[in-house]
Amino acid sequence: MTRINIGDLKDHIDEVVTVKGWLHVLRDQKKMQFLILRDRTGLVQVAHYRPANEELGEIISGLGTESALTVTGKVVENKVVKLGGFEIQLEELVVENNAEAPLPMEPFDEENMPSIDFRMDWRYLDLRRTQNLLLFRVQTLLEHAMREYWIKDGFVEMHSPKIMGSPSESGAELFEVQYFEGKAYLAQSPQFYKQMAMAAGFERVFEVGPVFRADPSFTSRHMTEFTGLDVEISWIDSHEDVLVFAENWMQYAVQRVKDELGDEIKEIFGVDVEVPAVPFPRLTMAKVIEILNEIGYKLPPERKGDLDPGGERAIADYVSKEYHNDFFFLIDWPVSVRPFYHMRHPDNPELTRSFDLIAGGLEIATGAQREHRYEVLREQALEHGLGLESIQFYLDFFRYGCPPHGGFGMGLSRLLMVLLKLPNIREAVYLFRGPNRLHP
Repeated sequence: MTRINIGDLKDHIDEVVTVKGWLHVLRDQKKMQFLILRDRTGLVQVAHYRPANEELGEIISGLGTESALTVTGKVVENKVVKLGGFEIQLEELVVENNAEAPLPMEPFDEENMPSIDFRMDWRYLDLRRTQNLLLFRVQTLLEHAMREYWIKDGFVEMHSPKIMGSPSESGAELFEVQYFEGKAYLAQSPQFYKQMAMAAGFERVFEVGPVFRADPSFTSRHMTEFTGLDVEISWIDSHEDVLVFAENWMQYAVQRVKDELGDEIKEIFGVDVEVPAVPFPRLTMAKVIEILNEIGYKLPPERKGDLDPGGERAIADYVSKEYHNDFFFLIDWPVSVRPFYHMRHPDNPELTRSFDLIAGGLEIATGAQREHRYEVLREQALEHGLGLESIQFYLDFFRYGCPPHGGFGMGLSRLLMVLLKLPNIREAVYLFRGPNRLHP
């Protein structure tokens, strides 16, 4: 018999159906047994009159919570039942996999939820929670909406290699791997290959793919592997062209999430999805430091020309109050804290045409106009202390006609943290990878 999703049972009253799912709750009474069955579309009550089939009743009594079951029975109206006003009268039960008892953790006992590290140990059970299923539905819709916008705007999708012969950003935060008789690196970014696509004449490219950072941080917002959303655009006049694209693209994607899943997000997460107004505010780094000084926030001395997480939150709070927007661009960063390939301002060579996108007090994207002139780029690499031999393949991209271009890279999980107001990035990724987390 064809399986029916629980969410569709209202259309099958008085029919015999087969449903498949997990035993959510078992109420095992002397004569009546009630099984609450769960699949990804909802919950249904399954009723069994024990004296009618004592053998089946014994099987039901031996079931553990979260067992995987196939149930066949008649869907009947029952106004007493809170789950839709109907139930399934059990006729046949197949125990596909009986869950051991006790469970390592109870996925639906919110009052006694174990620590996040323990839940990561048993992530497949943790993922059964209602909010986690919704989170990945949000992620799916978000990526789909982003791709819609890219494609209608003439972008081409690319998949760049993740094993590289030289660093893609700098000499830091690299995972070195054995590569036959030599060594290679896991890609920190598709940056070089996005720019290669500009030199190849693709003009507009995007990529959704893994990014690796050998960062020993144990914070609530860092991972050693994450999904990056990358964009590169040719024939721009300045980084402002990239900012305009990014804010409109972001607004479109968030609006789609609000329209299609906003009510469920409100119910499950208690969060009203806020669609950011465009244009996003633009604040220069110099202005941000001035504001932080005025409001009494002191940046650590080692953060000269940069912000620490507390500074990001402080300026985000200021922007939210002054501009009524949780998204803003922090632009015009000093040369000292940006990669060698960022273009410099022609009227102030100490500043780069670069930006961060801050949302909800969290940096979620970094971008810039890139330097596309071979001799200038070569000189900037030397100024940053880079050996040219290891990046010559990259420098060659700019020798035979490369247009002005720019783009950005964004962390998908950080964006989900912001949209759903999650406290820890481990909640926003399918399987977390950190300095001490390689399993499951």
